[in-house]
Amino acid sequence: MIDDSWYTRPQSGVRDRTSAGGVICRIENGRILVALTTELGLDAYILPKGGVKRNETLLQAAAREIEEEAGLTDLHLLLSLGTCERLDYEKTRWITTHYFLYRTEQAHGIPTDPNHAYEVRWFPLHDLPEMFWPEQRRLIESNRTLIESKLHAAV
Repeated sequence: MIDDSWYTRPQSGVRDRTSAGGVICRIENGRILVALTTELGLDAYILPKGGVKRNETLLQAAAREIEEEAGLTDLHLLLSLGTCERLDYEKTRWITTHYFLYRTEQAHGIPTDPNHAYEVRWFPLHDLPEMFWPEQRRLIESNRTLIESKLHAAV
């Protein structure tokens, strides 16, 4: 269970890691849908994101991670949604993740990560499932009005 201990930075013993990812949305029948990923056999969902490689910009890393974890490549950047910070799952690294809002027309994706069996699913912005990392759900919910206005303006 993810609790507050994941969001309290230890005084020492953890390395920093910069990560990037996205909230990817599309409009279907007038509703805004959000792309979330899961691994086969798991019930909890996450936003696609991951570490920034050397000589890679935040936007390049976000697009690469979205392709790897969700298989989505038709991405139209709308804006930055800011950052979230927490420990990684092993509690060995302090991760600062930069999230971007994207619009897409692409409904289906084939994830390319060879080490994980990811799949992408679409959920209504106002009816999200349980998410593994609570800060990701808070990021979406706290920006819901902004997401709605940007998505409708981009159409």
